[in-house]
Amino acid sequence: MKCLVIAAGQGTRLRGVAPSKPLAELHGAPLLEHVLRSAKAGGATSFVVATGYEAERVEAALPGLAERVGAPVEAVRNPDWDRPNGLSVLAAKPSLDGDFVLLMSDHLFDPAILAALIAGRRADSALTLAADRDVANPRLDLDDATKLRLDSDGRIAQIGKALVDYNAIDTGIFLATPALFAAIEASVAAGGSGSLSEGVERLARDGAAWGFDIEGRWWLDVDDEPAFRRAEAELSVT
Repeated sequence: MKCLVIAAGQGTRLRGVAPSKPLAELHGAPLLEHVLRSAKAGGATSFVVATGYEAERVEAALPGLAERVGAPVEAVRNPDWDRPNGLSVLAAKPSLDGDFVLLMSDHLFDPAILAALIAGRRADSALTLAADRDVANPRLDLDDATKLRLDSDGRIAQIGKALVDYNAIDTGIFLATPALFAAIEASVAAGGSGSLSEGVERLARDGAAWGFDIEGRWWLDVDDEPAFRRAEAELSVT
């Protein structure tokens, strides 16, 4: 299964560690390499990396990453990288056919999350999002996290950073169908910003977006230096 990894943003909150967040070295390997390795272990077979900020530097690293990970890695460049992340998804549309995994270049995770997500996918789901129901997880930055309100059957009812009534957190690990492209495009056409969350919200309104409980498995959004230091500490003992 193909896997799209969004690696286009500026990563300003991690600038003290590295000029390019995807290439920030963690235990001798770039963050992006850790993501690719976990994805491959979880079931991904080839990769598309959406680049933008520091695109040349990230793209130059990809052949070496492909060799070390042992899977094809293709780059697609998002010319609108300074706008919301759903536009990186749309930039990769020509390179993706059928269902695909969608990941963030700064979200580290236990490969078992992705393996379970793929194994448990529903035939009636246009998108399934791995959801952390432990909203008291000490690794979470709730001010920055994207929140979810899941219905009792697991459907996504609402998504957004500003949600007050929520019962899960978006891990940034998705199993998507081409319906996601259409949802983001429709959101942009209706005056939306082009964010991935807007696309998910549109699918949710159609009853076609689901949450998948990660059941306490490990993941971490490495969005700033404290999270990076946590990753250094926790990965050294896992």
